[in-house]
Amino acid sequence: MKRDKITAIGLLVTLGIVFGDIGTSPLYVMKAICHIDAASEADFIVGVVSCIIWTLTLLTTVKYVMIALRADNKGEGGILALYSIVSRSRARWLYVVAAIGASALVADGVITPAMTVTSSIEGLAGVMTNPPVVALSLIVITLIFIAQPFGTSAIGRLFGPVMMLWFLMLGVLGVVNIGSYPVIFKALNPLYALRLLVEYPAGLVVLGAVFLCTTGAEALYSDLGHCGRGNISWAWGFVKIMLIINYMGQGAWIISHREAISGDVNPFFAMMPEWFVPIGVVMSTLAAIIASQALISGSFSIVSEAVNLNFWPRLKIKYPGNERGQLFIPGVNVFLYIGCVITVLLFGSSSAMEGAYGLAISVTMIMTTLLIAVWLRHRGTPMWGVIAFALLFLTVEGVFFVANAVKFVHGGWYTVLVALMLCGIVLVWHHANEIRRNYLQYDPLTPALSTIAAISRDSEIPKYASNLVFISKSESSQQVERKILYSIVRKHPLRADHYWMLRVHTTDEPDTLEYSVRCLIPGIMWSVDIYLGFKIEPRINLYFRQVIEDLVADGELDLRSTYPSLMERGIAGDFKFYMIHRRFSRSSSCKGLSRWIMTMYEVIHHIQLNPLKALGLDTSNATIETVPLIIPSSESQQRIRRT
Repeated sequence: MKRDKITAIGLLVTLGIVFGDIGTSPLYVMKAICHIDAASEADFIVGVVSCIIWTLTLLTTVKYVMIALRADNKGEGGILALYSIVSRSRARWLYVVAAIGASALVADGVITPAMTVTSSIEGLAGVMTNPPVVALSLIVITLIFIAQPFGTSAIGRLFGPVMMLWFLMLGVLGVVNIGSYPVIFKALNPLYALRLLVEYPAGLVVLGAVFLCTTGAEALYSDLGHCGRGNISWAWGFVKIMLIINYMGQGAWIISHREAISGDVNPFFAMMPEWFVPIGVVMSTLAAIIASQALISGSFSIVSEAVNLNFWPRLKIKYPGNERGQLFIPGVNVFLYIGCVITVLLFGSSSAMEGAYGLAISVTMIMTTLLIAVWLRHRGTPMWGVIAFALLFLTVEGVFFVANAVKFVHGGWYTVLVALMLCGIVLVWHHANEIRRNYLQYDPLTPALSTIAAISRDSEIPKYASNLVFISKSESSQQVERKILYSIVRKHPLRADHYWMLRVHTTDEPDTLEYSVRCLIPGIMWSVDIYLGFKIEPRINLYFRQVIEDLVADGELDLRSTYPSLMERGIAGDFKFYMIHRRFSRSSSCKGLSRWIMTMYEVIHHIQLNPLKALGLDTSNATIETVPLIIPSSESQQRIRRT
């Protein structure tokens, strides 16, 4: 499917991939409203539905569909793709904004599957007494996470048709129930929303529940790369209509059945005919599974992008299918599963989870607004337009944040705790790498070339390898880490027929896969730069082999071993990769925050994948040399005196 082309198939797939989260919000939004005020007056419900309609319009339609979807990074969306665009500016604080937003979005992935699955299973209360909600929810959640290693390509083909039926069901249920109180159409007038906020004493609490209707908007933006702006925009028109009709139907049912309303009643299932409830439960469970799948896959993508942007330690990433963007991260899968299980066991019901839901995603939305404002300015939008955008959406989202913050003690602390833990790791990892880069020592490579050439020709030195490949972090082919030169020349001369200085660069674009090569010593030494987009798997072993094959094909390299017995038989020489790892030394004199950050970095480093495996290198022919990284304090250092 071409992402930039609007097709019937593209629209159907978009329904299955993009709108699972926001499409399942009718399961719990109006129930949360009833939980706030079970004896709801008609004007109150009309005002609530009006708030929902205009929240969907302002935040989802205007901010995300009309504006954010245009802020793409070579077709990719999401807060980290947006950061990759605006990070080219000199505003160093932007990485903090991106870190907070991405961490809160992953934290939302912990509670969303638990919330949606539990809400759908609770519908069984309409056909049986005391259904085992917790047990069934845990079973469904377990099956969802067990299926992740196998990929989603096969089951993904069913997502679109299932979600199409789901949205049609929402619309039909809404239409059938609107007739019980046609005055609900007043909710289309935004004045009723404003009146509710002004006149109702607990209007802020109501907004906390209303916000749940748009929590999937951020995921909508993150899925831009899978479906394209055109398909998402057109599909959203259909989805929004079905959602609004269903919310209006639920509102009309509540008004006309006020005597049956209690905090435990879910209007979504209660407005169904009794014979239809089992079908509704099955459909809602399927929709919840799809919504959960979208959040889980989205979390995999976010962590993968964070790794390539150096926001997160390298983790093991698997690619279970051949489709673009399909990946699986075992560590993240286990983390999300444990988080979902704890959520279900800790809260026990969707009503109890409402307090934990929404706070984290409201933080992500505020961070996205800040980044979009920077993006608008850099693309030439007049300053008054940028200020108007920022003021409007920061005000709206700020009010929603305050409304959700009120629920902090009722469960909001849970997602905040998860988000803070993730954000702490991101900030420590990013800042520690900045410190490490500042204290790496580089030397010009040119003065050492004659010495390296002499070592290569010196038969008195035992040959270390036919081809010796050094992984360098230098940004320039004219420089190399001092420790690498020390290892080649001074520590124990490393003799090889061919030397390679290999640098791997992660670009701000998602799909870059390029290389450049420069000969430093004819027939002896080359510099190779490989450029990978932040969504490209770093299979350096494969890519470097392709570089070698190109050089051999062009006649620039004779790959045959220099051992006579092997050369006459045309046998290629061996390759060994060499990497320098700098470990923070306790003898460093730095103090305070810098020392704490570097100490925490070494702790977090233990969860990182072996750096050789992280680059896709074969560890059987690679060596990691550990050297101390000594960071001085900003104060002048004392020197020992001779007596």
